Amino acid sequence: MDSNAISLTVFFQEPFWIGVFERVENGRLSVCKVTFGAEPKDYEVHEYLQREYYSLRFSDAVEAEERKKADNPKRRQREASKQIQNTGVSTKSQMALQMQREAMKIERKKIGKAEREAEEQRRFELKQQKKKEKKRGH
Repeated sequence: MDSNAISLTVFFQEPFWIGVFERVENGRLSVCKVTFGAEPKDYEVHEYLQREYYSLRFSDAVEAEERKKADNPKRRQREASKQIQNTGVSTKSQMALQMQREAMKIERKKIGKAEREAEEQRRFELKQQKKKEKKRGH
């Protein structure tokens, strides 16, 4: 059975409040990190989620183990309290964020290289044009 779930973990990482969205679809985990700045209120997080969810850039999906739901309500309550006390982010999420950072870094390098080459080509063409103007006897 395929299941879909999304969770948001908000924690303080000096000097900002960080939100990590974890999305599990068909047994694959993808992650997105959001910097909130000041401590967000519940309604602010809800508004942000409604406004910006579809524009979030999630990382490439990685395999994730599927969590089984406990049938016992007391066990569910204990697990919920454990998740609330756990302030960190899962290791899989950290790995997915690292992969996303590396992919964005490579993308930025490609864009920067293309811009540098375009600027270099523009300057070269400008020099050639100046040479031609000098030869014409202006």
